[in-house]
Amino acid sequence: MKLISAHSKTSHRPDRIFLVSVCLLFVKLLLLRWFFFAEYELGGIFIDLLTAIGLTCLLELLVPRRWRTAVAWPVNLLLSVMFFSAAVYQSYFGSVPTYIVLGSLGQVPEVGNVLGGLIKPAYFIFFADLLIKGGRLALVAVRKRRSRGNLSFNKESGLIFWNEAATRMSRIVVALMLVVCLLLSGVWINRGSAISNEIIRAENIGFLNYQVSTAIEKRKERDLIAATSPQEIAEQVKELQASFPYNDQGKKSSPAGDSPAYFGSAKGMNIVVVQMESFQTFPIGYNLDGTEVTPNLNALIEQSFYFRHIFQQIGQGNTSDSEFISNTSIYPTAQIAMSTGYGDRVIPSSPRLLGDKGYKTATFQINNASFWNRNQLYPALGFQSYYDKPSYKNDHFNNFGASDEEMYRVGLEKIDEMSADGSPFYVQFVTTSSHAPFDVPKEFAQIHIPERLQGTQLGRYMNAQHYTDYALGKLIDGLKQKGLWDNTMLVVYGDHGGLSTTENDPDWVSSMLDISYEANISRLNVPLIVRVPGFNDGKVVELAGGQMDIVPTLMNLLGISLEKEGYLAFGRDLLNTDRNVIGIRYYLPTGSFVGDGILFIPGKGFEDGKAVSLKTHEPIADLEPYRDDYEYILKLMKSSDDYVNLLPKRGPGLQ
Repeated sequence: MKLISAHSKTSHRPDRIFLVSVCLLFVKLLLLRWFFFAEYELGGIFIDLLTAIGLTCLLELLVPRRWRTAVAWPVNLLLSVMFFSAAVYQSYFGSVPTYIVLGSLGQVPEVGNVLGGLIKPAYFIFFADLLIKGGRLALVAVRKRRSRGNLSFNKESGLIFWNEAATRMSRIVVALMLVVCLLLSGVWINRGSAISNEIIRAENIGFLNYQVSTAIEKRKERDLIAATSPQEIAEQVKELQASFPYNDQGKKSSPAGDSPAYFGSAKGMNIVVVQMESFQTFPIGYNLDGTEVTPNLNALIEQSFYFRHIFQQIGQGNTSDSEFISNTSIYPTAQIAMSTGYGDRVIPSSPRLLGDKGYKTATFQINNASFWNRNQLYPALGFQSYYDKPSYKNDHFNNFGASDEEMYRVGLEKIDEMSADGSPFYVQFVTTSSHAPFDVPKEFAQIHIPERLQGTQLGRYMNAQHYTDYALGKLIDGLKQKGLWDNTMLVVYGDHGGLSTTENDPDWVSSMLDISYEANISRLNVPLIVRVPGFNDGKVVELAGGQMDIVPTLMNLLGISLEKEGYLAFGRDLLNTDRNVIGIRYYLPTGSFVGDGILFIPGKGFEDGKAVSLKTHEPIADLEPYRDDYEYILKLMKSSDDYVNLLPKRGPGLQ
């Protein structure tokens, strides 16, 4: 009877501890869901509960009793750090991070000044239980030391999640619960695989199941690599692109009909490419209380091709992804920064193609080249030289280091060396002076910011973009002084948007600047300006496009046929295209596209998507005319992913 009585006194404890374990994880998943989506749906709550129960059961079965307490702390801490990091990441990128992205957060120290402002005090609630239990342990330790002089570990007070439930509950019951959770989660994951919109997919299947879904996709990629080749994918892409009506039927590309318009207009010329940090289109041509924000760009546009409906297409690598796209015409994948995931490849690119034709190639940026793995990206793209942080005198412009002016000063010196033997050159400058948080030192400031914008990110942004424009003017002056201006094609484009949505309500920006500022169109719209010596009248191109289109457009101007070169471009020559469509898969969900005067954003699929006019910023109700565009762009981006995954890795003798 004693044994039975003793057991009855403690039999309730394991059930209570198991439930507490499940509840703690469940609450954290619900918190993460709120930070991500700011709402709850019954299905989402149910799948989070399944996840909490399933993970708890799994650890109950896998971890031996004697190690359970020791394992509980690290697992709890790991999950809390993961959820905290994911919440911060989502607040900046507006996307749900994968385990691959979270594994590359070593880049964070380089941009800590940006991310620091994104950490909300509410995010620290993920660590609340750890702090409480840690405090209890500390209190127990003090009491034990005072009473006995030593500490014997108290399992019950030290446990966070997984106590001794599996040893007191039937392991068969726990195993059955785990099987049920896995089966139901599998059903949810399978249903979610049909949703192209990653944000909605994560909302439907849950954050941790979304990580499982990502792992499944990676496995499929590996299977594809083993079963096909880049050449096979290239042939499939050509057939796919031929099915889309990029050009009006029967329309000739040029009066003669024998070559594309403007083909070879810059043949043999030098090329200077400037990628401008966080540069959106709306400051161009704008007067801030009577002062031009971008006077040098305004003047440049008067003698250039100006593509004003260009949109960013970057992935998780942000600026480094922009460098990748603008040099390759390949889509970034949805899962990893291209410099991190593909820096070990031989990637077809402008610098590689031009280098084979006798050009000297180099790229300039003031970070350490290891930042975002650029020391691998640049060789992968075929750049012959790169100049990073040690190449410049640090004038302490911002947390990254040297100013744009200093980068251009060094760049012009290196251009002298590159062109000394008469060789043409292809150089790229990656600016950083207009990087968030857009703090311009007083000695560099060039414009007065009105009182209504003082202390706002918008005011700092306009100040930074004005300085970047000023520095660009110094580069142009330097090219003229060196006698290179009349034989150099200058390409200027923005890498991605800069104004954060959390600090800049679109209606407020519109009222402050007296413009129409749309939440997605204005934020993702970046300029592309191409100045070709000899074309002095300027031309505004209304066709919508993306960074994907830079390579084919430049190669046409240089008189290089990508088709004859066997070069697979996923973008279009914007000077010889009547109708265009480009995909966006970061900052907006996969399936988003720009084309034919609209920006489209899918829901679970096409039917529940939304479209906005590029010109009027008004919603478009009738979506049906754009269904083919949606289906086409999904196929094209998938083909791009397949293609880049199949590119060969660099080895001995491969650069």
